[in-house]
This record gives sequence, C-alpha cells and structure tokens, in this order.
Amino acid sequence: MNNTIKLAVASALLAAASSASAAGGIVAGDWTIDIGGNVNAYYINNKSNDSNTVLGGLANTAAGTLQGNTAQSINTGLLPSWLGFTGKTRQNDLDVEFAISLQPGASTGASLASGGSTENRQAYISFGDKSWGTILLGKNLGEFGRDAILLDQTLLGVGSQGLVGTAGGTTTTLGRIGTGFIYADFQGQVNYTTPNFNGFQAVVGVVQPINTLNQGSTSLSSSGSQSEPAFEAKASYSFAGDVSGKVWVEGKTQKVDYTSSISARAEAFAVGANVNAAGFGLVAYYYDAKGAGTTAWLMDGVYSSGARRDSNGGYVQGSFTVPGVGTKLAASWGESNLDEASGETATTLVKKNEMITVGAYHPLTKHLNLVAEYSNVKAKNHAGAQNESDIVSAGAILFF
Repeated sequence: MNNTIKLAVASALLAAASSASAAGGIVAGDWTIDIGGNVNAYYINNKSNDSNTVLGGLANTAAGTLQGNTAQSINTGLLPSWLGFTGKTRQNDLDVEFAISLQPGASTGASLASGGSTENRQAYISFGDKSWGTILLGKNLGEFGRDAILLDQTLLGVGSQGLVGTAGGTTTTLGRIGTGFIYADFQGQVNYTTPNFNGFQAVVGVVQPINTLNQGSTSLSSSGSQSEPAFEAKASYSFAGDVSGKVWVEGKTQKVDYTSSISARAEAFAVGANVNAAGFGLVAYYYDAKGAGTTAWLMDGVYSSGARRDSNGGYVQGSFTVPGVGTKLAASWGESNLDEASGETATTLVKKNEMITVGAYHPLTKHLNLVAEYSNVKAKNHAGAQNESDIVSAGAILFF
C-alpha cells in the first residue's frame, strides 16, 4: 500500500484529514479546517451452499429463495463511505483539535451493532503538546484491535459480509472482523497518549462500557447499566528506514453486570507486528481473551451460569506492491475461536470463524483505487456442523 493510500485510510478512520491534504486545509480565523473522507461501492457475489445453524457464524447460509444459493448485492465495503470534518489550532501552548464525521451506507440494513444505513462514528476533542502528550475526549475508534483493522487488507475492500444469513446488504461488510481480531468499535472514551520517545509511545484510556451483543441463545444479556467503565492500554514501537514498521502490545478489560447476582470480568490481551521492506509487507496479530467473546467486544463471552468463555485468534497477511505500477497484491488467513464454558455441552454456538482472502488493489489515479477480492469463509459450531461461503467482489474506493 503506497503512502498516499495509507494516509487517506488513516484520515478517514481517525479524522486526521489534514495529514493527507496537500492544500493544508482552510484557514478560518485561528483554525485550520479540513474536509476529507472516501466513497466506495462494490459488486458482491456470495455463494453459500450450507444451511446449518451456527450462532455467531460469519459464513452466510444458503436460502431457498435464492436461486443457486447465490446472492448478489451492491454494497459499501469494510470502510464505510466517510465525510469527516476536522479543525486544528494552537492556543495557549496547546495543540487543540476536534473531529466530527458521518458515514452513509450504499445499501440499507443493520450494521454490526444494529445501526441504520447512516452512522455517526466520531465526535471528539483533543488537546496537548508534544512535550507532555495528548488527551482525547469523545467518540472515536477504540485502541484494542485498532492496528489490526487499520492494517487489514480488506479495509480497502469487502472480506466477509458476516452476520446476515442470506448474504444481503448491511451498512458495511465485516472485512476480517471476527476472523482474526475483535472489532475495535467507535466508542466514548477519555484517553491519554504519551509523547513519542524515539518511536516508543503508549496510550491508556477509560472507555464507555457497552452491553452484550449475543448470538447464542444460552448467553446472558447485560443489565444495560454498568457499574464500571472499560479500560484499554497499548504500548508500541515504530521504526523507519529501508525496513519500516511497528510492533505493539495491547489489553482491555471490563467488569460486566449481567444480573443482580451475576457479574463477570472480560479480559483480553494482544500482540502484533507490521514490517515493510522493498515493496513487501507482513502483518501478524494474535489475541487471547476470557469473557470477551468473539467478533464484537463481549459477544457471547459468558454462559448463562455466569462462567466465562475463553477465546483467541489472529491473522497473518503478506503483500507485494508491483514496482512502477503501484498495484498491491495481498493474501491473508485468520481465524477466531470461541470455547464453551464449564458446564456447557456441544451446542450450535460458533466454535470457529475462519477466512482466507486474496486481493488486488490498484491505484488508477492519485485518489481512485480499483479493488478485486476473493474470500472463503468457514463457520463451525460446537456440534460439528459447518457453513461455508465463497465471496467474490469488485469495485472502487475514492479518497478525497
């Protein structure tokens, strides 16, 4: 992925549009205002031949109303179409910034968190100085799983459609979410980022607690009023030169009140690395968790008795950018596993979601990228049944 695309993707997700803007933004009084984002759409062919029950499975099931068990759709990919507004200023020895964004979908339907076809994922302010760090308050992409999704090749494409049994359209697709990492999600937070110490940096944050999103019928649903926030932390080291990249470790925890008598603590830890040299790129990521569930934070993390389910997963990804052409060729494999809790017997709850993806990403112009992907998704339950989907997609993503 060339630097232009990297900066554009980062700006769309993190509302740092000015870092990708050659014009430097619009000066309005003391402020520099930037407008940026992307528009994308893909033709998607999803073939699913199985009709097994896999609660929480990300391989779509065949539907009798779909001739040949194949569904066609025109949809936004993993990265939602995005319109973001940022403002930056330097006042009283402080760098001050705000960001507000909205994300219209290319088709109607529910998102991962059961949202509508238009979302508002960001609204935050930040202030600080390079000498002591930055404080951020508001709604933004979470830290746990952030690098995993930003480095995922399907961020520019489709990946898995996920959580839609007839392979229909949703606000966005899932990419590799749930087949290698837990979704970072956009959530209310207060966090502190340290200064950059020659590549070393850390982030600690207090996060709005969320309720359980359950697919399994025997899972608990939280009470809706949580007594404690969630906490996130990440430490990373970035390096540049002929060999560039980043390594990081991260963690997240949240105490969840399921009923007046049942509570459990969700805990997750992860490690990742990204290395780039001479047009080649490699990403590796692994997570391990208790009570945190799979795909989305807390999804099916606890059994009805209150016993926590263990989960883990990760992905590996390799890429090569063709010299003189700019086309990025990439392939990745990943899986997310969810164990049954103590006392559970073999059920239709998902045991493993797995996906292989190959793709080509070609910069037709400075801002317009053509994308073609193929993904094979498998979802297996604890009773041994499995669903499998083959997803072929082609489309374009335009950054501005």
